[in-house]
Amino acid sequence: MAQNRKTRNVLKALNYDLFKPESLIPPAPATLYTKIRAATQEPSRHAQTISISSHHDVLPDIADLHRRFDMFNWMFFGGKLPPVKIEYSNRMTSAGSYSRYDHLIKIGRKYHEIFPEEIDDTLKHEMIHIIHFRHDATFKELAARIGASIKAKAHPLLRKPPKYIYVCPECGKEYPRQKRLVMASCGKCSKGRVFDERYKLKLKKLL
Repeated sequence: MAQNRKTRNVLKALNYDLFKPESLIPPAPATLYTKIRAATQEPSRHAQTISISSHHDVLPDIADLHRRFDMFNWMFFGGKLPPVKIEYSNRMTSAGSYSRYDHLIKIGRKYHEIFPEEIDDTLKHEMIHIIHFRHDATFKELAARIGASIKAKAHPLLRKPPKYIYVCPECGKEYPRQKRLVMASCGKCSKGRVFDERYKLKLKKLL
């Protein structure tokens, strides 16, 4: 009898949490979004070490993009948009673009590998450009009505550093550029956005 009481007292003193089986489910892997967010919060430590890897499985294929185009065409444009080509771009760092000469919508693969949930928004934005090429008041009105972003998006960590820095000889404003400028004048000093020889940009630095 005493032995049974002693056994019960020992069992009461045990921490039963120690006997709970460990979870066999591995922790969720760090996503590109969490890496980008961490780099944005701590740029000095992470900005140089982030690698944008490919996750092609999370992005819709070209056939699916055309199906989404057809669906949005009927939902928001009454089916009146002409057919276009759609393709992914591995070079561009922005979300998307539309060429009215080639009737081509390009979807930035690198951007959407980081933000795959924004691909429908990008597609709708570029579809508006088919009938409204500029971001004018009509474009903004239609974008607000169908729930599309007004401005094209680009993640800062995907931007390439400039190769050239040009400067205005008059006001000193600098213009970092990826490509060489031949006939370009300062947009601040030149009137009507027309080239003005007096304010022609000069190469300040080659990076």
